Amino acid sequence: MSHSHSHNHSHHSHGNLKGTNLLISIFLNILITIAQVFGGIISGSLALLSDALHNFSDVISLIISYIANRLSKKKASLNKTFGYKRAEILAAFINASTLIIVAILLVIEAVERFQNPQVIESALVIWLSTIAILGNGFSVLLLKKDADTNMNMKSAYLHLLTDMMASIAVLVGGLLIKFYNVFWVDSVLTFFIALYLIWMGYDLLKSSTKVLMLFTPESVPVNDIITEIINLKAVKNIHHIHVWQLNEMETHFEAHIDFYEDISLSEFDEILHTIEDILNRKFDINHVNIQPEYGKCDDKNLVVQD
Repeated sequence: MSHSHSHNHSHHSHGNLKGTNLLISIFLNILITIAQVFGGIISGSLALLSDALHNFSDVISLIISYIANRLSKKKASLNKTFGYKRAEILAAFINASTLIIVAILLVIEAVERFQNPQVIESALVIWLSTIAILGNGFSVLLLKKDADTNMNMKSAYLHLLTDMMASIAVLVGGLLIKFYNVFWVDSVLTFFIALYLIWMGYDLLKSSTKVLMLFTPESVPVNDIITEIINLKAVKNIHHIHVWQLNEMETHFEAHIDFYEDISLSEFDEILHTIEDILNRKFDINHVNIQPEYGKCDDKNLVVQD
């Protein structure tokens, strides 16, 4: 039995910048949380203390994302042959789960505030809420770019976005109650924000679960890959196919290939190089493991549960 591996990994050069942005966001949210706790105690505002709790949950989520970001850079070893490359996917799964829980709590809060509207008590609360919105807004901008390409960063980004949008709803609603006696805006805004975040959280939870469960990436058309490989002159059959992601940067392809003739190792290397090139160029697959076979009596199904 012969195996061949091809590594053609590409990595973001701004990995350190992601870590720095997370650290800045953690620091800002710790300051905001402390300010809101003191402000809530001084003013007697339960809404402000509730916001402080939300911010504290953001701090925990950001710390999880930061640790995962650091772990993902650690080198592989004999007892951790893939290193910690799944750390960021796991962090995204955890943070997506907690995001859904926080969003459900926001729905409950929205219903409670609709039944018992709260007036913003003082200028201190208004100022602290505004500072929290600006601080979270700055953190959201820091993480937004990487959130488009990295599940871990997206989970941290969504937690911050949740808190910023909820704070805006509370502030706007409180001001409308105070100056115009409009009581329903805060609750309705919060309710729809929470529903949006449940949907976003579920989408992220589903995506991270698919990677953790080794599902075939949706972007990889397996039937097209089979056609490309079968069309190679020396190839008789392809079976035992596995396509999965180690993380968002690495997609793996494994298969057994039957050959018409008992080819030499050097001939196999040439065919393997062709397969690697096709898979990388056309399907963005950067790790290939092919087991060559000739006249072997084994299961020839495309997918075999080992």
